[in-house]
Amino acid sequence: MKAPCELVVWYVLPAIKSDLAKELISRGMSQKEVASVMGVTEAAVSQYLKGKRGKKIELKENAKAAISEFADKIISGEKHNPYKEICRICEAAKSDKTLCGPHKEASIVPNDCDACFT
Repeated sequence: MKAPCELVVWYVLPAIKSDLAKELISRGMSQKEVASVMGVTEAAVSQYLKGKRGKKIELKENAKAAISEFADKIISGEKHNPYKEICRICEAAKSDKTLCGPHKEASIVPNDCDACFT
């Protein structure tokens, strides 16, 4: 049995990091700056950009919009709590049922599962 939070670590968080790295690069940040802001290596950023990490799931619009808002805060220098921002993005991904497919593939899940919504 795999709990939804286990799957978040394997699927959602890497996808968030990948999309955030791509968003920040598209807004003009260097790989070195992105790595510093995200607390990862430049090699990790490179792998996110090349699709070698964070591609097990595709985030939906709610999570992508939250990532864009987080990137706005980073680029503008607005004070923010990165942990709360990541949690907000993760909640958006769970609320739009992004995790339901991988959860059903990894575990026996009842048809009426609402683990991510309660």
